[in-house]
Amino acid sequence: MKLLLVEDDARTARAIARGLHEEGYVVDVAASGEDGEQLVHAGEYRVLIVDWYLPEKDGLAMCRELRQRGLMIPILMLTARDALADRVAALDTGVDDYLVKPFAFAELLARLRALLRRSDFSRPTLLSVDDLCMDPVRHRVTRNGVPVPLTLKEYQILEVLMRRPGEVVLRAQIEQELWGEANDLTSNAVDVHVSHLRRKVDVPGRSRLLHTVRGRGFYVGTNTR
Repeated sequence: MKLLLVEDDARTARAIARGLHEEGYVVDVAASGEDGEQLVHAGEYRVLIVDWYLPEKDGLAMCRELRQRGLMIPILMLTARDALADRVAALDTGVDDYLVKPFAFAELLARLRALLRRSDFSRPTLLSVDDLCMDPVRHRVTRNGVPVPLTLKEYQILEVLMRRPGEVVLRAQIEQELWGEANDLTSNAVDVHVSHLRRKVDVPGRSRLLHTVRGRGFYVGTNTR
């Protein structure tokens, strides 16, 4: 699951990113509001964690512009400002939650989980391609009504593909979505995961749904190319 942290204090950013990595999140870090906006438009993030005080453009201005452009990614704001007027200003700007510094890391994780639960309920409750179905809220996959047991990475790859049915998703896009910018993947890591995923999804007696487009990537669909 991919998050964007916008924090200009390098020590704080390293500590938060390290803790989130240990919890299984993929984290990109930006040190300014301008850089944060560029990353938001270039990538796909489930939650933004944004510090109020940022160089060039502060977090409040960044969040206001994102909302004005129609981007509805959940936003958690971090700040030392704890006055009621500040909390109201942030929430009215479009921030979804507000965490006052200093905070316990366990509380940050709890607030992230709450934001993710809320965003899950706003996403499609069921994804389906032919008789392959995915429930993103319960993290459950079935094929013709039969549960398909998947590893975390297999599930994440399948979700990326099922949210773009019939569309070829490049290997680089999958790597970016699941592992972020900095990774030490082997050149065929995605192919290995897809190979395992295919054995579980394209079972004997059912139509082939998971396809490879040589030199490009993968897609889920009933049509071959």
